[in-house]
Amino acid sequence: MKPRQPFGVLVARTVVLDADDVDTDQVIPARFLKGTSRDGLGTALFAGWRYGTDGHPKPEFVLNRPEARGAEVLVAGRNFGCGSSREHAVWALTDFGFRAVVAPSFGDIFRGNALKNGLLPVAVGADFHGRLARVPGVLVTIDLEAREIRLDDGTREAFPIDPFARRCLLEGTDEMGFLLAQEEAIAAYERSASGACS
Repeated sequence: MKPRQPFGVLVARTVVLDADDVDTDQVIPARFLKGTSRDGLGTALFAGWRYGTDGHPKPEFVLNRPEARGAEVLVAGRNFGCGSSREHAVWALTDFGFRAVVAPSFGDIFRGNALKNGLLPVAVGADFHGRLARVPGVLVTIDLEAREIRLDDGTREAFPIDPFARRCLLEGTDEMGFLLAQEEAIAAYERSASGACS
């Protein structure tokens, strides 16, 4: 498993998947869920759309186009990640190289899985989303500290994020890592609490 990098300010190009209601089975089909490792799942990302029946990449699919290479921000339609609760959908996106998904709205479970696994879901309004969707490959700046996404022309929009999830992303950790980092504080509390009881 790749180490999680802190998410501060991301400056990256976008790739646009122009579709609403993309569910997690479309993100990664069920036949790829047999393994427990996150590594290598990027090859199965959108497999039903990326590959033909012969197993070869479809050149017309957006992620197979040369201009999509190296893009770290996926711009998707509304209700992205709806459907089942499979964490593999997030793992496939991050293994492919995405660090953020920008959409008008997300499936609730997908959003939670994304935040727990180092993928930033950025919910934006219809106007801002329309600008991104019309011009694939633009450079965007996602500033997690400021909770803001910006375009080179100065257009910016704030986005909501749970404070604890934001802290974990900024520190490059997860819930377990956060708890383990509190080991000394927990031990000190237990020492003081046991002393108060005696």
